[in-house]
Amino acid sequence: MTLTRRRFTTLAAAGIASGFAPLRASMAQTSLGVFTLTSLSDGALTLPLSMTLEHVPDDQRAAVTQHYGFGDTLTPPCNVTLLQTDTRNILFDVGAGPEFMSSAGFLLDALDAAGLGPDDITDVVFTHAHPDHIWGLVDDFDDLLFANASYMMGQAEWDYWTDPDTVNTIDAGRTTFAVGAARRLARIADQVTFFGDGAEILPGVAARATFGHTPGHMAFEVRQGSEAIMILGDCIGNHHLAFDHPDWRSGSDQDADQGVATRVALLDQLAHEQMQILGFHLPDTGIGRVEKAGSAYRFVQD
Repeated sequence: MTLTRRRFTTLAAAGIASGFAPLRASMAQTSLGVFTLTSLSDGALTLPLSMTLEHVPDDQRAAVTQHYGFGDTLTPPCNVTLLQTDTRNILFDVGAGPEFMSSAGFLLDALDAAGLGPDDITDVVFTHAHPDHIWGLVDDFDDLLFANASYMMGQAEWDYWTDPDTVNTIDAGRTTFAVGAARRLARIADQVTFFGDGAEILPGVAARATFGHTPGHMAFEVRQGSEAIMILGDCIGNHHLAFDHPDWRSGSDQDADQGVATRVALLDQLAHEQMQILGFHLPDTGIGRVEKAGSAYRFVQD
């Protein structure tokens, strides 16, 4: 077993069913044709409830808090996707690293539990450049952690976070996001490949523009024949308000109105097609499906 930066901490055991084979708590694995997808835990975030309730109508906040049993803070999990083919070990996002929150940044431990080290990763694909998705790009010495990997990011997302003016135009609460993203993306400027909506970035992996959470956020449809799974990133950011009230604006989205449009359209598609999903902040390992529930939706774990 490889010695990793942090001792592996196990979160609540995931309820894993269907075709998913339990590896250990907060990890699950499934096959999709010749592909293997593994949900790896990077830990969890610790967020103030006010962030979730920011755009909830004032007269409904108390009822919403009671209905979901919200406390003063929320601790959504961080689920990093590992896609393995016969020749590649592909990470979708790289977690928070050691500098963002003490409750997150455990990706190396999760990789170790899956029998891999950072040098085994062949490709890194980013959904977006928020801290919990990209700050794990470098180690404690600011060196690239995944030294043998190629890197891919949507062109619009890259352009936004590498624009020197972003730190001046982003809202004040996200200034450190802009500084941190620019510093880390500069480390891969000579190694990154860009893509747009609909591009097949790797065999069987297509990019899907899901803007709103960030200006260039991308989800990814992994398909083998008639079977597919959508790697969501943060375009559907939780299993409660995002499903029950997808038309409510979210405080976690940088463009809240565009986030609503993206979320409503995507939930409708996913419910209609019954495509599996893997959500970065959805419960336990983030794996499940979307079902229609009257005028709303619900997340059903697989």
